[in-house]
Amino acid sequence: MKVILAKQAGFCFGVKRATQMAFEAVGKDQKTYTLGPIIHSPQVVGKLESLGIKVLDSLDGLDSGTIIIRSHGVEQKEINEAESKSLTILDATCPFVKKAQEYVKSLSGNGYGVVVVGDADHPEVQGIVSYGVDNVYVVASGDDVKKLPKMKKIGVVAQTTQSFENLKNVVCECLLRGGEIRVYNTICDATAVRQEEAKELASCVDCMLVIGGFNSANTRRLLEVCTEIQPRTHHIETAEEINSEWFDGAEQVGVTAGASTPKWIIDEVMNKIGQLNKSD
Repeated sequence: MKVILAKQAGFCFGVKRATQMAFEAVGKDQKTYTLGPIIHSPQVVGKLESLGIKVLDSLDGLDSGTIIIRSHGVEQKEINEAESKSLTILDATCPFVKKAQEYVKSLSGNGYGVVVVGDADHPEVQGIVSYGVDNVYVVASGDDVKKLPKMKKIGVVAQTTQSFENLKNVVCECLLRGGEIRVYNTICDATAVRQEEAKELASCVDCMLVIGGFNSANTRRLLEVCTEIQPRTHHIETAEEINSEWFDGAEQVGVTAGASTPKWIIDEVMNKIGQLNKSD
């Protein structure tokens, strides 16, 4: 059985930067926290907690120490609250996410109705939306745009993990809802590259494994694009979840991983598949 690992599997630039900032903060301040999980990898979050960096859901009751802003950003009011409490702020927001926040702030301030393409329940999207003043709408697809009011000016940005195809569909519908359309393609380059590579890999193997947090949006998207092509696609967080029966009759197995998946987990998965391969 041949096992093929995608070239772009694992940490993207933004996640690598955020985790590096967090690990470098270990031991520098006895009271260091992340506002929400630093990335969507329970294993990385657990490792940081074992080193003394705890996850907070809010800043309530915190009056000193260092707060690390997670890679997918937070709402503007939370930044303001941290500043008002004179906390030390380490902003690990991914530059791509930061750009989307800035575009929403600019568009909203210039009288545009803003359409954010993404998952309304995702922290990244909630943070992006918070930078708008009025008339900010979150849509999951082009069909959602049909429910929006007609506007003179519409600005469009996307959650960084969205597919280009979905962004394009939303923009096409926006052309029917507004007179002037301004579009910013805020999809992360790494996300687009991973999705295209995953599609190619899924089309030439008998089984696919997608590694990443079950709470990771970009990992779920990888799962979706792979499953559309190869129904024998499985989502795992760790090597312990691998079922040897998945590989029955498979001559080639593809492996990819979300942008929040650390190398050590990918290595453990590859080693586990290698062990199963030898035992056959």
